[in-house]
Amino acid sequence: MSAETVTIRVRRGTPEEPSRIETFAVPYTEGMSVLDAVMWVHAHVDSTLAIRYACINANACKECMVRVDGKTGYACTSRLGVEGALIEPLDNKALIRDLVTDIVPPKERLAAHLAGDG
Repeated sequence: MSAETVTIRVRRGTPEEPSRIETFAVPYTEGMSVLDAVMWVHAHVDSTLAIRYACINANACKECMVRVDGKTGYACTSRLGVEGALIEPLDNKALIRDLVTDIVPPKERLAAHLAGDG
């Protein structure tokens, strides 16, 4: 493992508060994913950092979609470079908290079924 660290910047917040960018120094290993970096922060620095995922580096669950340096992608397959990254929630989905957005299709939401729309 390299002794290098990289800087990731994460847009955080909830719908009820203004968003903010927080900066974290993360140990870097060539080939690591953005999800690896975010999970390292969650495990070692700030356990309140919210991200949704169900697998690691397999791109099977489709739940870890975020924006990395302005481009939409999966955190588990987006590679982190030595320059670091800006990681943000999807901007076309309702924000729940930090990097978690409401990705459930409208017709699959419980409220739609209860209202008789689904």
